[in-house]
Amino acid sequence: MSQEELLVLIYKKDEKAFTHLYDMYSKSLFAVIHVLIKNREEAEDVLQDVFVKIWKNIDSYNESKGRFYTWILNIARNTSIDKLRSKNFNNSQKNLSSDNFVNLLDDSNKLANKLDAIGIQEFVKKLKPKCIEIINLLFFKGYTQQEASEELAMPLGTIKTQNRNCINDLRNYLKI
Repeated sequence: MSQEELLVLIYKKDEKAFTHLYDMYSKSLFAVIHVLIKNREEAEDVLQDVFVKIWKNIDSYNESKGRFYTWILNIARNTSIDKLRSKNFNNSQKNLSSDNFVNLLDDSNKLANKLDAIGIQEFVKKLKPKCIEIINLLFFKGYTQQEASEELAMPLGTIKTQNRNCINDLRNYLKI
C-alpha cells in the first residue's frame, strides 16, 4: 500500500489503515521520542499519545506544506517536548529513590574534584550569589527560565537578563 493510498484510508478513519500506519512508522518515531525521553516506558506512552494525535488531527495535515513523515515527526517531537516540560514528568524525575542519592553524592564528590583540577571553582566563587543561584537552577538542575522565575520569585524578564549577564561575567572570568 502506498503512502497516498494509506492517507486516503486514514482520512476515512479506516482502522486497518491506522494499524498499517503504526506498523510503518512506530519504530522510527519511537527512536526519535526515546532520544528525548530516556525512560523507555515514558517514551512508549508518548508514542501512544503521538498516534492518537495523528488519528485525531489527520484533517490538519496539508500535503502542500510538507511531507507526511515530516508532519508526524513534528508531532512526535513536540509531544516529547511537552512531556519533558510537564510538571508531573519533572516531579517524577525529582523524586529519586534512595539508591540514586548515594550515586549523586559520589558523583558530586567526583565533580568537585574535577572542578578543582581545572580551577573552575575559583571562577564560580567570583560570581554574585544571585548568579550562582540562577546558573545552578538553569544549567545544573534543568529548570526552564519560567520555572526559575517562579522558584526565585523574580519576573521572567529579570531571570533572562540576569542569566545573560551572569554568563557574560563567567566568560570574562574565563577569558573566553
